[in-house]
This record gives sequence, structure tokens and C-alpha cells, in this order.
Amino acid sequence: MNARKPFLTAEWRNLVMLNYAVDPALLEPWVPAGTVLDTFQGKHYVSLVAFQFLRTRLLGVAVPFHQDFEEANLRFYVRRFAGEDWRRGVVFIKELVPKPAVALVARWVYQENYASRPMRHEVQARPDGTPAAVRYEWEEAGRWQGVRATAVGPAREPARGSLEEFITEHYWGYARQKDGTCVEYEVEHPRWRVWPATATFEGHANSLDGSAFAQVLSAQPASSFIADGSPVTVFQGQRMDEPKPSSRAAGDTSSPAA
Repeated sequence: MNARKPFLTAEWRNLVMLNYAVDPALLEPWVPAGTVLDTFQGKHYVSLVAFQFLRTRLLGVAVPFHQDFEEANLRFYVRRFAGEDWRRGVVFIKELVPKPAVALVARWVYQENYASRPMRHEVQARPDGTPAAVRYEWEEAGRWQGVRATAVGPAREPARGSLEEFITEHYWGYARQKDGTCVEYEVEHPRWRVWPATATFEGHANSLDGSAFAQVLSAQPASSFIADGSPVTVFQGQRMDEPKPSSRAAGDTSSPAA
């Protein structure tokens, strides 16, 4: 049972989300014990996500010079059956931040695949303050690369049963541990508004953990959007000692669990 003790509080703002349909065989080696791949309308997705981390507090403490920074990550989606319900969550393949101490703490506490890189961003706002265009970049081997997105149309709440809802409505994180077990942690935030967007990834997938995803990220995403974000709470993780179930035993959950 999750103790619901906050580990981290922050705001995640101006999220750029590029979503790619992939062969599940590409993801199977990354699936943590006790979880199965999640699908939307029979398809498996990875997402390249970049956003602003703001007003960050660790165990309630605002660490000097580590409150506001960028993050970029490559992630995919899983589920875990807990009691009577499916918990829908995220697994991170790689996460980039500009603060070495943040990467160190994340690797130590959750054994997440964090790395530190120089990063920068730019947000062009509309007159009402909402994002019109957003850019995030990180430096790899002396070259800048990243994601760019331009909003198209007005903001909206993701429609029930939509891909946008599937991508944004995962409230658990799962991290493989070196001993083969898995840590589960809860992430709490309200529903986000989204703007459909034209978006591109400009760079090399090796900066996001290897050539296995290079072909995926070089293609046009199946969908892309900007999310406004919100305050978030990441709760302390709990280790699970469960065998990895077969993904063939689980059906599609295109709509979030109630």
C-alpha cells in the first residue's frame, strides 16, 4: 500500500509531448517486473516529453539553485493490477536535467536513468499568457538538439477516450531496480489542458539512450501537443516484489481507469 508521503513537490509547466506508435518488441526489454505494457486502441506508444520544473521542493525543502530547471525524457506506458483496479503508469527510458545533483538524487532514490546535460528553453506566449510556441534544447557532444512545438488552435481538455487523455492521464511511475524488482510511486496532479501542436525532434536518439529508438524519433510523431501543466506531487516509492506478468494476459485500456 502506498504510504502517500510526499517526496517531491513542484510545478510542471509548458509540456511539449511528441508521441510515437512503436512495435511492442522494442519496449519489452524495458518493462519492469509486476507491470505489463499499456495500449491505446491496440497500439503501443513512446513519448518524448520536455517541460519546465518550477518551484521544486524536496521533502518540503527548497534547495538553493535547484528549484527551477528543464527536463526532457523518453518514456512509455504500462499498467499494474493492484487489488481490484489497474494502475496506469509511466516507465522512463532516459531523463535529462541540467542539474547534476537532481540526476544524482533520482538515480539514488529511484534508480531512474537520469543524466545531466546543459539545457535551455524558450516559451513564446500569446497576449493572454498561454504558450504559442515552445522550444527545449540540450547539449550532447558539443551540439544542441531538442524539441520545438507550435500551438494550433485554442486550449481544450482532452476528450474522454482520446489519445491525448491516454498520454496525460497516467498517475504512477515504475522504476526497474538493479536486483530485478520494481519501485512504484504515485504522481498527483489535476487534469491538464492541451493545445494541438506541430512539433519536431531535432537531434539524435543516442542522447535519449541508444540507437534502438533512433528510427522511431526520426519519423513524424503520431500526435503532438503542448500541455499547460500544473502543480504536482511525487510520493515516496514502494518496492514491489512481484513477478513480471505476461502482457498477453492484459487487454487494452484506451480509457483511464475510474
